[in-house]
Amino acid sequence: MSKAQKLATDILILGAGPTGLYGAYYAGFRGLSTIVVDVLPQVGGQVMALYPEKQIRDVAGLPSIRGRDFVAALKEQADAFSPTYLLGRQAVTIEYLQDAPVVTLDDGTQIEAGAVVVTAGIGTPKPRPLEAGSEWLERGLSYFVVDPEAHRDQDVVIVGGGDSALDWADALSSIAASVTLVHRRASFRGHAATLARVETAPNTTVLTECQVTAIEGDLAAGQLQKVTLSHVSGDEQVVAADHVIAALGFISDIGPLRQWGLTLAGRSISVDRSMRTNLPRVYAAGDVADFDGKVKLMSVGFGEVALAVNHVAVDLDPELNLFPGHSTDES
Repeated sequence: MSKAQKLATDILILGAGPTGLYGAYYAGFRGLSTIVVDVLPQVGGQVMALYPEKQIRDVAGLPSIRGRDFVAALKEQADAFSPTYLLGRQAVTIEYLQDAPVVTLDDGTQIEAGAVVVTAGIGTPKPRPLEAGSEWLERGLSYFVVDPEAHRDQDVVIVGGGDSALDWADALSSIAASVTLVHRRASFRGHAATLARVETAPNTTVLTECQVTAIEGDLAAGQLQKVTLSHVSGDEQVVAADHVIAALGFISDIGPLRQWGLTLAGRSISVDRSMRTNLPRVYAAGDVADFDGKVKLMSVGFGEVALAVNHVAVDLDPELNLFPGHSTDES
C-alpha cells in the first residue's frame, strides 16, 4: 500500500498489540471496517518486541502459550475480517471533519474514521540505542527480530541482559551458526530458566562484564563481519558477526497523543465506563486506558476493547443494539 493516501474506515485502531488485534476482530464481528496503525514494524506490540519466545500463562483458556504463537493466533482471528494494517507508521495529529475524526500519520496519510480506539499499550517504544556502530542500523544492526529465519546460519551477536535478550538467544540457538550473548553486568535480569538453556546451548557463548565497542565490515554493502568487545578487565576480544541484535530495552511514551488534548493520567489516557475519552468519538482500551480501580492485564484489555467497539457501533448507527449477541449465535 502506497503512503500519503487519504483513507476512510469505520474504526481506526491505534496500536497493533494483543488488545488492538482483538479489537480488529471484534470490529469485524460487528460488521465494521477497520484500519490498524502501529509504529512498530510488526504486529504484537510489547509481546513481540520484548518477549516473543516466553510463555504467557495469564490468559483465560490458555494454560501456556508462546508469545509469538499467541500473537499469530490473534492476528489470524482478526484477519478473518480483513482489517488494513499500516505498520511502521505513527499517528501524529487529530482534527475533525464535521463529527468525524481525521488522523494524520507521520508519512502524511490521512484517515477519516467513524471513531478512533487507542490501544497503544505502554506507548511508543523507543529502543535504547547501541552507541557503538549506530551507523549499521538496518544494515546488520537491529533492535527487533521480525523473522528468526532471517538469521539462519548466521553468526549473531546479541547485546543485553533482560528477558528479550535471553529469549532471542534461546530462540536463535537452534537456527544461527553461532550466538554470542554480551552483557555489561555480571548477572542477568532475565528469567533464570531461559538463561540456563542459553548457557548450555552448544553453539552459544555467554560473555559478561563486557561491552560492544566497535562493529566492522563493508558498510556500503551492508555486510557486517566482526564485533569488538571490551572487557571490564581492559582486554579486547573480536568475534565474528553477520548481525548484531541490540536488546537493551525500551523507553516508552505516548508520543504525539500528548498533544491531542486528551485527559491524561501520567502516560495513560483517562476514560469513562464506556471507554470513552474526553474527545468526541475517541476511545481507549488496554494498558493505555486509565480509570479508578484499573488492573493492567491482557484479559482486562480484551474486555475493554470489546466494550469500546460495541459503543462505537451504536455511535455510528444508533438503531443497533449495544450488545450484539455472542459469536456462537451465528453458527
